[in-house]
Amino acid sequence: MARRYDSHTTTFSPEGRLYQVEYAIEAISHAGAAVGLRTNEGVVLAAEKKILSKLLETSVASEKMCKLDDHVAVAVAGINSDANLLINSARLFAQRYAAGYSEPVPIEQLVHHLCDQKQGYTQFGGLRPFGVSFLFAGWDKSSGFQLYQSDPSGNYAGWTATAIGANNQAAQAILKSEYAPSMSLNAARKLALKVLKQTMDSTILMPEKVEMCEVARAHEVPSEKHIRFRMASDKELEELCGLANSATLPTS
Repeated sequence: MARRYDSHTTTFSPEGRLYQVEYAIEAISHAGAAVGLRTNEGVVLAAEKKILSKLLETSVASEKMCKLDDHVAVAVAGINSDANLLINSARLFAQRYAAGYSEPVPIEQLVHHLCDQKQGYTQFGGLRPFGVSFLFAGWDKSSGFQLYQSDPSGNYAGWTATAIGANNQAAQAILKSEYAPSMSLNAARKLALKVLKQTMDSTILMPEKVEMCEVARAHEVPSEKHIRFRMASDKELEELCGLANSATLPTS
């Protein structure tokens, strides 16, 4: 029965399902995992970086973490080429908002704009859904630190901690048992790496296979409104991976 209705995104099956959208969501479950945790001090994003061959030259630029603006970042799970198109659209929207209103774009408004674009690709003929899910981490003056997840259907929701990509159910189980809203930013970093280790195929967590970023208050500027995006350094990743591999991960 499914074969009669799965060739078009605009055709509902008798059960009320859009199979091409479901296939796009299923594709995300085979992508590298990404984890997000929100704390009172900031939001942490961590993701598995796939290395397909030892001969592949690893890029200096991040492939899983992207900066949309000074106050918002995104983690990617899925097809990177699809993600690049959406990320460029989000950056353009953020800069237009800043130019028009002289203030940073609210996080949910940015997420809503991007999800409207993703939803449009499920509604019109001749298009296919974007094969990518995002975790958005950001801060604005009305809602503080925020974490959102979006999927290929165009739906989005706010979370305190969540995971997307491969083995996301196992990751969610760990987060449910060990995440606490009152945890520190450093504890969130450690828990994010612990969750990633459980979702990856290898038993040893290597720094070159992990990317991490955070949106948090800048310590050198004692202002609540001074928020910055920061990628974790190689030294920090090496230390955190060492803790994850030795299974000495306090979460407080």
